[in-house]
Parts: sequence; C-alpha cells; structure tokens
Amino acid sequence: MLTLEGFKQLVKNDMLDTVVVAFTDHYGRLMGKRVDAEYFLDSVCNAGTHGCDYLMTTDMAMEPVAGYDYANWELGYGDFHMVPDLGTLRIASWLEKTAMVLCDLYNEKSHQREAIAPRSILKKQIKELQNQDLNCFAASELEYYLLENSYKQAFEQHYQDLKLAGYYLEDYHILQGTRNEKYTAAVRKHLKHSGVPVETSKGEWGIGQHEVNVRYSEVLNMADNHVVYKQCLKEVAEAMGMSVTFMAKFATDQAGSSSHIHMSLWRDEKNAFVGTEKLGPIEASDVFRWFLGGWIKHVPDVMPFYAPTVNSYKRYVDGSWAPTRLAWSYDNRTAGFRVVGKGSALRIECRIPGADCNPYLAFAASIASGLDGIKNKIEPPECFVGDIYAAAHLPRVPYSLAEATALFENSAFAKETFGQEVVDHYAHFYKTEQREYDKSVTDWERKRYFEQI
Repeated sequence: MLTLEGFKQLVKNDMLDTVVVAFTDHYGRLMGKRVDAEYFLDSVCNAGTHGCDYLMTTDMAMEPVAGYDYANWELGYGDFHMVPDLGTLRIASWLEKTAMVLCDLYNEKSHQREAIAPRSILKKQIKELQNQDLNCFAASELEYYLLENSYKQAFEQHYQDLKLAGYYLEDYHILQGTRNEKYTAAVRKHLKHSGVPVETSKGEWGIGQHEVNVRYSEVLNMADNHVVYKQCLKEVAEAMGMSVTFMAKFATDQAGSSSHIHMSLWRDEKNAFVGTEKLGPIEASDVFRWFLGGWIKHVPDVMPFYAPTVNSYKRYVDGSWAPTRLAWSYDNRTAGFRVVGKGSALRIECRIPGADCNPYLAFAASIASGLDGIKNKIEPPECFVGDIYAAAHLPRVPYSLAEATALFENSAFAKETFGQEVVDHYAHFYKTEQREYDKSVTDWERKRYFEQI
C-alpha cells in the first residue's frame, strides 16, 4: 500500500507514471480512468474526478438500459463524482509503472454518497455495526478456472472447445498445481506486492480449477481486496495469453466456482462470537447465535446479492460441494452455513455466494441479515448433523434468478434495510439480466431441438 508521500517519491524517481482510478459497477467489474501520476497529485487525489452516471445503468455489454430512475436519457446521463479513498492507494505491480486507487461515488448535487453504488451499500452496513460498537472481519474464498486459451481466442471460438489448464481433478494435488505454477506464482507475487496479502494457493475440485486465498481482514478492506484480486488474476492471465473465468458454473459437468464468505464480529479487539452458551456442539455468545439466526433467515430476502446472474443458480446442485439448503452445521461442507474454528478463531462460513458475486453487495447482505438477527434475537435452527443434501425437508435456496429477484423486490426486510431506492434499482438490474437470458437462443436448445423436434 502507498502513502501519498511514498507515491510522490516513486513519481519523482520515475517509477510510477499512471494511476488506475476505479470503482465497481453492479457486476463487481472495475470501471474508471487511467490518470497521469503527476495530474493525480496535482488534482485528483484531493478533488477527485468525474464519471458518467450511465455506468450504474448498463448491462454486461455496456449498453445503457431504460427504466432506471437513477439515470436515463430524459435526465441526460450526467456525471457522478469519483472520490478516491486514499487508504486503498497501492502499487498495481502486474502493470508497468502503475498504481491503483478505489473510489466512492458521490452525487454532484447533494454531495452525498450515491446510495445505489455497491461500496456505499456496504459502508451503510458498516455504519450500523459501528453504532453497536462492533466491527466485522471477513474473507472471501474465490475459486476460478484457468484456461490455456486467451480471452480473445475464447471470444473468437464462441467460447466453444476451450482447453482447461488441467486434465484431471486436482483438489489439493501438488503435481497438477505445479504444472500451473508459472501463472499461480505470478499472481501470488503480484497480489502480495499490491497490498493484498496472500495465504495459500491450491488446486480445486474441478479440472483446471484453482483458488488463491488472501488473509482475513476488516470487511471493507476485504471487499476492496476481492475486486483487486479479480482484476489482477484476469490481467496476468491476459499477459500470459491465458484466461480465467469466475463464472459460478463454467460447465455442466464441472464443479461450480464459489466465493465462500468467512465472517466474525469484533468488539474491543475481541471476537464477539466467543461465549459460554451451548449451541449444538459449540460454545458461543448470544451475538453469535442471533447473528447466525438472522443470516440464515434472510437468505431468501437478499439472495440476488449472493447469486446475481442466471448462471449463478446452476451451481446449486446436490452433491456438488455447493449448498442447496438453508441449514448450519459444524465443519460440514454440505451446509449452507458451516461454522468453523474455536475461541478467537470462531467464525461463520457462508457457502452460498458464487465467484460471480459483487463482494460489496454480498458482504452488505450478510451483515444486514446478521444485525437484524441480533436486533430481533432470531434463533437459528438446530445444528444439523449428517448429509444436508439428503435432507429434503429443509428449506432450499431459490431455484432461479427470477425467483430470487421476486423475493428480493417484495421483501419488507430488504426495503427497510437498504431503502426502497436501492431495492427498486437492483430489482430492475436483475430483471434486465433475466430478460436478456429469456430471449436468447442457447447451444442447449440447438442441440436438443434442431433435429429432434
């Protein structure tokens, strides 16, 4: 990470000449500008810069979508103010002479944070935590598939007949991991040198599937690290003529890619989950019990924040390592909520989010759900023991983006927690995503119906 003084010295020594000034859109993609380093010092670091507000109304193809109150053709698509958070200023070591800083978005007229911006939504929940003298630490375990094709090659091949960087299941497999170490070692090094401290890397359960885990940290910092991580991995792959995908379900016959969220609350530098109350096989505090209860209860209310695409829901298959039912258990990977650790390491792992989630939204949904549990003393279900995939009586995660969006749009909890403006905005966003899928002809349809119908 860089201080402004350290940044100035690197610019003076001709070691930095560019700054990526960025924020995330709904999908969690980095958007923004490249700024001359000297101009950043002279102006942007203090005064910020501007971006077109249509970026909060576009689809995946960057087309502006009608129907948003926030920004539209009638309003003329004006600007928002991009204000750098200098606490996120860092070297982007995988890019030549480049630094990166993440921004909060502010309204040009009210000078308040844009309520619908993902980072604003998470900051609102962090403020709710602070009102209760609590702090949240989190980690997101991102999984991805590594492919030998470049992104351009994959595009030109219409994403068909792609070559995975592996040829057998490689979960924890050192030999297969070694074959891809040129790439993985590079991203570990670049993340570490770019202010994202790395713990481990390993092969995952799919062919060509991997994960690089970074250290647990304060929740806003973790969300920032998550988006830097994804950008780094994609751009290092691009430079090597390879590609990575964070699709939740890359292929029907392959394991899905998750973003398991580990989370705990802290007060006075102590884990607030620690306690002496018996809860199933563990001892924990009331804060833990009620936070867990609220987190589980409100999954249907906020599901699109965990699973934001049509593809997300194809990951929820019994016996696939992805959770399908709403239950908790201790150190049980069939559970949607896996409790792990003891003492100061006690935490909740939510296994529901996919690698396609926007971390700001997923973390905000998790905190809001848990805080409501504390507020209303929501009891979790009894600890489940055994194979949760076989427990057909347990409530299931929503089956589709359409179902999840309807639950979110009509949720009194979501409206009260995030505000009507945010719910309406994101419901429209998810409906747009669903409509694009509904009108598209897929390879599955051609294979099934071309001759036989």
